[in-house]
Amino acid sequence: MSTNAGSAKSGRRKRKRLILFGSLGAVLALIVVLSAAALRPNRAIEPDKLAAVERGDIARSVVATGKIEPLTKVEVKSKASGIVERIYVDEGQKVKAGQLLAELDKEQLQAAVAEARANLEAAQAAQQAADAAYQKDIVDAEGPDVPFLKNDMDRAHDSYKQGLIALNQMQDAEKNYQLALNKQVSAQRNAEMAKAQLAQAKAQIAQAKAALDNAEENLRYATITSPMDGVVLSKDVEVGDAVSSILVLGSQATLVMTLGDTSEVYVKGKVDEADIGKVYLGQSARIVVESFKDRIFQGKVTKIAPLGVEKDNVTTFEVRVSIQNPTGELRANMSANAEIILEEKKSVLLVPEGALIFDKDKNTSIEIPDPKADSGRKKVAVKLGISNGVKAEIVSGLNEGQRVILQ
Repeated sequence: MSTNAGSAKSGRRKRKRLILFGSLGAVLALIVVLSAAALRPNRAIEPDKLAAVERGDIARSVVATGKIEPLTKVEVKSKASGIVERIYVDEGQKVKAGQLLAELDKEQLQAAVAEARANLEAAQAAQQAADAAYQKDIVDAEGPDVPFLKNDMDRAHDSYKQGLIALNQMQDAEKNYQLALNKQVSAQRNAEMAKAQLAQAKAQIAQAKAALDNAEENLRYATITSPMDGVVLSKDVEVGDAVSSILVLGSQATLVMTLGDTSEVYVKGKVDEADIGKVYLGQSARIVVESFKDRIFQGKVTKIAPLGVEKDNVTTFEVRVSIQNPTGELRANMSANAEIILEEKKSVLLVPEGALIFDKDKNTSIEIPDPKADSGRKKVAVKLGISNGVKAEIVSGLNEGQRVILQ
């Protein structure tokens, strides 16, 4: 019995050792497998690093950034000085050429007209008096009695020589003739003076008439009208404000209003000299404004500056892109980007710019997933078409739907 009991105990110990050694072996095997898996290179590519080759449209363009400007803009200033009495329009209102915009206080201007008219009437009266005096002096200067009195004097001399009349009669005839002659000479001098006074009176009339015309013109200038069809872009004065004349102060005169023709507007921007050679008049453009981010307005290039401007060693050329705006949605001073289309292609293969790889020789390649490669990826040489800075056209080397790796 003791022998059988000892054998059983010995068997149990052997089984325990076998189980222990088996467990240790399994643990060691698991450790080896896990270590190998950890050391093996990970060929998996994160999903956010992958993109697909897609078919779509692409355009190469340059963007001119600027403000919306009306095709025509006019600053309305008054030709007369005065106080604003009435304003008949408001900002945003459409106006026609000749339409009344505002009026200045006319009281002083009307008084100036009345004074100028009175001065003209006085000058005209002075001219009439001067003309009458001149006509009288002209008649006297001709001396109509002088020839008759000379004949009387001559006959008196003959009669005295013949003893037919007394000496005093002959002397009276001489005296009458001399008085008439002196009167004629005096009248001639007076006529010259009257002629000068008449000329002066005519000059005074011309001056008075010019002063009246000027006063009447200033009175008309107090009524400010629109010089064009358009929209009131800004109203810069209120009733009671003082206004200075543009004829006196020029560009420093008070700005009354700003009008603009917004049926056609434009964006004025700058284009780099590297791209300006591809920009031409009539070229199509797409315009996006901050106020209508989801809309694209169509326009065209209408002006290219012939002279570039250099700043910070970069030369740019000013370009104007015009947009039809019949509804007036685009308003002056809106921020806008005008995308000038240099080249456009439809339904071509496209990949993100971030997938492109360039070598030192400017050859282009793209990495695609390859499970068979040690790194899980491989390079494929591609030929590029145009690019818009976000996506690039693939001319050859890839097919639609292929996955590419973003660098």
